[in-house]
Amino acid sequence: MNQVMARRTGAAHVGDEAATCAPSHDDEREAYTGGAIALHWIIATLIFGGFALGWMMTRIPGITPDKLRFYSWHKWIGVTVLMLAVLRVLWRMTHRVPPLPAGMGKGQRFAAHAVHLVLYVLMIAIPISGYLYSSAANVPVVYLGIVPLPPIISPDPVLKAWFKGIHITLDYGLLALVTGHIAAAFKHHWLDGDGLLFRMLPFLK
Repeated sequence: MNQVMARRTGAAHVGDEAATCAPSHDDEREAYTGGAIALHWIIATLIFGGFALGWMMTRIPGITPDKLRFYSWHKWIGVTVLMLAVLRVLWRMTHRVPPLPAGMGKGQRFAAHAVHLVLYVLMIAIPISGYLYSSAANVPVVYLGIVPLPPIISPDPVLKAWFKGIHITLDYGLLALVTGHIAAAFKHHWLDGDGLLFRMLPFLK
């Protein structure tokens, strides 16, 4: 009888230790800070707004007041995204990032880190390429219609065409990457059920 009780006690003790050592579901669903979440969704909203404006303004023939207005708004969004992206990078350098789900394989982890790195690069490179395009085209950028930004290169028709092509290519690259990023987030949420989406949407817990 005593041996049976001892075995049960030992088994219970081992079970308690395993429960203590095992990562909890809550740990896997650790969220980003409020500031990081706010930056993420503000930047995402601005990027989608910039895409929409870019699509509309390039389909308006000729030079119209609406087209000029859309171009100005598009540039304002680009400058804002650039500033917020720099803030986001600084946050990433000074804060611990919530861990990825324990069940993610090495390949998925590498892909997740690579996608985030490329997203940061594009969020900075696209506004800069647009700014260079405007400078080469000798078109001033007046942020919010209030703050004139200085041109960073002299007008040049060759560079104008070159930076225009770079800007458009990077834009479509970002669109493809963002689409894949969203698809992966829903895949982790609906198919894997690993709680990854809760890092940026903690209120869904």
